[in-house]
Amino acid sequence: MTLKELYQAIEGDYDDVMGRLPSESLVKKFVIKFLDDKSYELLESSLKNKDFETAFRAAHTLKGVCQNLSFTKLYKSSNTVTDSLRPGQLQTEDIINTQFSVVKKDYDKTFLTIKAYAEQA
Repeated sequence: MTLKELYQAIEGDYDDVMGRLPSESLVKKFVIKFLDDKSYELLESSLKNKDFETAFRAAHTLKGVCQNLSFTKLYKSSNTVTDSLRPGQLQTEDIINTQFSVVKKDYDKTFLTIKAYAEQA
C-alpha cells in the first residue's frame, strides 16, 4: 500500500497534507507516529468516567492531530464530539455517546489501516 492509497482508504486528503508538509517521507513519519498518540484512549476513558473536561481536551487534541495530518473523516467526527463537549455547549450523554460511536468507528479504521501500512513499510 502506498501512502496515497492509505489516505484513500481512511478518507483523508493526501493532496492537502502534501501541500502542508514538505515531503512524503515526513508525512509518512507523522502518520506512523499517530499510532503512539494517546488522545483517543484518553477521550474514551474520560467519557467512561464522565470526566467531560478531560474528554473535551482529549477530543480537541485528536481533532487537531487529524486536521494537521488531513485525516478528513476522523477529523470531522472528532470535531463534532469536541463541539458537543465544549464548556458551555455540553450536550447530553446520549448525544455525546452517539457521536463518540462514530469517532470510534473512524478511529479504528484509521488506526488499523495505518498499522497495516507501518508493518509493510
